[in-house]
Amino acid sequence: MLSLFSAVLLSGSVLCVSTAQPGPQTTGMKVERNVPYVEKGHPNQVLDLFLPEKPSDKPLPLMIWIHGGAWMGGNQANPPVLYLMKKGFAVASIQYRMSGDAQWPAQAHDCKAAIRFLRANAEKYNLDPNHFGVGGDSAGGHLAAFVGTSGDVKEMEGDLGHPDVSSRVQAAVDWFGPTDLLLMGQQSGPNSVEQHDDANSPESRLLGGPVQEKRDLAKTANPLTYIDKSDPPFLIMHGDNDQIVPLAQSVILAKALIDAGVEVTMQTIPGAMHEGPEFHTPESQRLIEEFLSRKLKAADNQAEKPAVQK
Repeated sequence: MLSLFSAVLLSGSVLCVSTAQPGPQTTGMKVERNVPYVEKGHPNQVLDLFLPEKPSDKPLPLMIWIHGGAWMGGNQANPPVLYLMKKGFAVASIQYRMSGDAQWPAQAHDCKAAIRFLRANAEKYNLDPNHFGVGGDSAGGHLAAFVGTSGDVKEMEGDLGHPDVSSRVQAAVDWFGPTDLLLMGQQSGPNSVEQHDDANSPESRLLGGPVQEKRDLAKTANPLTYIDKSDPPFLIMHGDNDQIVPLAQSVILAKALIDAGVEVTMQTIPGAMHEGPEFHTPESQRLIEEFLSRKLKAADNQAEKPAVQK
């Protein structure tokens, strides 16, 4: 496959750490909120599904968003990719168990269960089961990258609902997600706002103890652990002024994917902080839309094996 590793200037301005995004604009959409993807499961094992108000005459490619929040907070109500609805996509947004409720790999099991649920119900919702993309920001970016590299990895699937259905996706979008939790502390610069190896860091809370004391478990949470040439194409976006998740976390992921022969577009945004507004500009939206259209809409872009059966 063609590999692309590039940095493109979207904006040179210095940003705040985070910016509030407007509530979801659902005009022209049919929205199903808090759909359980695990029968009689945890209250967080739900998703929101956004479909065209006017039914499509053919199954739609699906973009699945996983929210951030340090694995400790956040919700699925306002995915930043709803603009894709105007481009011929359906959108789903996953909620999952927080680290205060369950430690790793519960979050991975939830995301995979949600994908399997959507694929198992593809006909009901008029979705194309062979053209699923996944994306996420920060902790959600980590989970999106993990899902992208660990599709159908048996030991990481969990046993929540629809075990006969594949969790593979056909494209992955990672916004400034952590990857190797063991390296985050040493990769952080002097202005980092997180002490990643501290016992109270988000990473340590995810693993149930100080990161460096949970090395084996941390390796199971690392998307790089599962990379092989069958992984889907990736779009990775990260600001070079991120003081929460080091840019190096995305760089090592991109390099490992490229070394394995996976197609990668790496977009480094000069000046952008964590969750900066550059990720929501028309330029960023166009980049994501064009990437997903190429990978999820092309007539010859079929899953390498039947998507519904493992």
